[in-house]
Amino acid sequence: MIAIGSLFSRQPAPLLGIDISSSTLKLVELGRRRDGGYALLHGAIEPLDKGWITDGHIEKFDEVAEALQRLVRKAGTKTKNAALALPGSAVITRKVSLPAGLTEDELEIQVESEAMQLIPFPLSDVALDFCVIGPSATAQGYNEVLITASRREKVSDRQGLAEAAGLNPVIMDVESYASRRAARRAIEQLPNQGGQLLVALFEIGSQSTGLQVIRNDEVIYERDQPIGGAALTQIIARQYGMPLEEAEQKKKLGAGLPPDYPQTVLQPFLDTLGQELGRALQFFFTSTPHSKVDHILLAGGTASLPGLAEAVTAQTGFAASVLNPFDGMTLPSTMPAARWGLEATSYLVATGLALRRFMP
Repeated sequence: MIAIGSLFSRQPAPLLGIDISSSTLKLVELGRRRDGGYALLHGAIEPLDKGWITDGHIEKFDEVAEALQRLVRKAGTKTKNAALALPGSAVITRKVSLPAGLTEDELEIQVESEAMQLIPFPLSDVALDFCVIGPSATAQGYNEVLITASRREKVSDRQGLAEAAGLNPVIMDVESYASRRAARRAIEQLPNQGGQLLVALFEIGSQSTGLQVIRNDEVIYERDQPIGGAALTQIIARQYGMPLEEAEQKKKLGAGLPPDYPQTVLQPFLDTLGQELGRALQFFFTSTPHSKVDHILLAGGTASLPGLAEAVTAQTGFAASVLNPFDGMTLPSTMPAARWGLEATSYLVATGLALRRFMP
């Protein structure tokens, strides 16, 4: 997939995938086994205080940089090259058809011309890149070209954050692209290796849920829903009269809550969340010719809640499963399997970024 500005090139050397979200930082480093499979070499997660990052914007630079330093130390890696990503809200993308015979210089001129019409601010303020996808399916003698642009300050913020933590930012990707890259391995496990299937990928975070409907590795629909796991934390805190921090910790561990929690609090929340995901799919159905999806994949930290896949299937009528990006990978013996069972779903973007070492 495409990257931003001069950070585009893919690196064959060891590479860290660093996911920066509103509530946590995640790190993944992958290697290859002799049989060609993947091995998880290092992984870690570090919480962030509320307000340090808001809507993808780094509000507390020094605090986040220190958290990133802690994350790298916790992971125990010596690798310095890092792949990071921008949220989709900070990136403008567009596919255009351009003549196939253009030289590289001519192609750059054409891309800049297209970008001037696409971007509502001066090109001098923009980190711009493009990628030739391949021959156009509708225009003979033309190539499809994907143009990606972001405000230069958005790229510089994340680049500076990595550098402040002692890392070398060599790739700047887009979060949704990284998610699809990691999800590709799960989709290939579906019937016919996922070919021609409509797959709804839900990433359920703390504050919001992102939907991508994918077919043959192409996104045909995207939408965000303002619901996430923080809502369950607030319900737990109100129901049992405990601080939000305690409620969040017990929610993640799935332990230490009163015996009535599964039926009184958890199941109603799962049903409500399933209904919200169903509404998101209805928006997809009403705005496209499609009336069904073949499978639902659930990722993000909230996807680890027990019973979520069953609730989503019950509420939507479509088969759903939880996406563990580490499925089929060798895990290091130093990492407790139980821990990865709880946390794995939150590493989708970080895993997709780490995969840039091996695939575009």
